[in-house]
Amino acid sequence: MQKQPLIDAHGVSLTFQMGERTVAVLRDVSLQVKQGTTVAIAGPSGSGKTSLLLLLSGLEQPESGVIRIDGRSLAELDRDQLADLRRDRIGIVFQSFHLLPSLTAVENVALPLQMAQAIDARGAALDMLARVGLADRAHHRPSQLSGGEQQRVAIARALVHRPQLLLADEPTGNLDDQTAQSVRELLFRLNREFGTTLVLVTHDMQFAEQCDRVLRLHDGQLQEVQHVVSA
Repeated sequence: MQKQPLIDAHGVSLTFQMGERTVAVLRDVSLQVKQGTTVAIAGPSGSGKTSLLLLLSGLEQPESGVIRIDGRSLAELDRDQLADLRRDRIGIVFQSFHLLPSLTAVENVALPLQMAQAIDARGAALDMLARVGLADRAHHRPSQLSGGEQQRVAIARALVHRPQLLLADEPTGNLDDQTAQSVRELLFRLNREFGTTLVLVTHDMQFAEQCDRVLRLHDGQLQEVQHVVSA
């Protein structure tokens, strides 16, 4: 029996109102993603890539269509249940890091576990910081870290609870080439190590082409560009 996809979206549509004009951001988009695979979503600025990630995380709701994560329809979950789903199964990495400036690196990383009342959240956070190469920066605040270090802290925070799904929005967009390469390598290494499904939005085609699949979002439509996952 074939295992159900981790992400199963059908007929998803989303529009925005811009003055008197209605803009179709997503038009009848469907997407299936298997557990443990890596998927890149490319496309021009304003094409709806970030909106699609927000829909997959349950932070936004589509106007039509169905999105299921691990068999659960997001439309059937209330706000608290969606928050629980993100806490337990989904990690999110934003382009602008979204670290809390008053907290140290280890405190930022431990936050999701503390919210879930997990045992030894600090110990797990320290371990995850070591995995992303920041054991010696655990007690530094974001203002004391470089952009690449802040992004690695953000990745550690997104993965500390070992989610099934990691959604990454332009995770290398604000980084120089050398730092971006180290973050790319880190994301793929953690994907292999934890079996976490990775769905990322990127303008970096070199990054995208390292994924199992590359999809392009254009004019509200999602099209497969590359699919190299073996059966």
